[in-house]
Amino acid sequence: MTVIYVDADACPVKDEAIRVAVRHRITVFVVSNGGIRPSAELLVETVIVGDGPDAADDWIAERCGVGDIVITSDIPLAARAVSAGAQVIRPNGNPITEASVGQILATRDLMTQLREAGTITGGPEPFVKRDRSRFLDTLETTIRAALKE
Repeated sequence: MTVIYVDADACPVKDEAIRVAVRHRITVFVVSNGGIRPSAELLVETVIVGDGPDAADDWIAERCGVGDIVITSDIPLAARAVSAGAQVIRPNGNPITEASVGQILATRDLMTQLREAGTITGGPEPFVKRDRSRFLDTLETTIRAALKE
C-alpha cells in the first residue's frame, strides 16, 4: 500500500501533495519540527518530531519503503529514501532516482564547499509557478505507477 511522506519544513507544495493524495485515497504523513497546521482530511496525519536537526528526516527514512513516495528537498534524506526503495520527488517536480542520487549528492557537497569558500554566495533558484505545475504532473504520474504495482 502506497504512503506519501512530506518533509514539511519549508515545503512549498504541501497543500498540492495532500490534494492529489486524497483524490487517490492515499495516506499522507506531513512530518515537521512544528509550526504546521494539522489538516482536516482523514487521510492526512501530521507528525511533529523533536527539535533535532534531522529528526523529521530520520522519522521518514525509518518508515518509507518500496511503493512509497517521499517529497523532499533534502538530498541526504532523498538518498536514504531511494536506498529504501521509495520514489522521491523534489517540490519543483524533479524526481530523484537511484541513477541520479549519487551525482546530486556530489553536486550538493561541491556547492557546500564552494559556498564555505566564498566562491558562490547565491542560493537555489526561486520556486516558480512552473515548478508547482511540474510537481503536480510528476506526483500524479508517480502515484498512478505506484498504484499499478
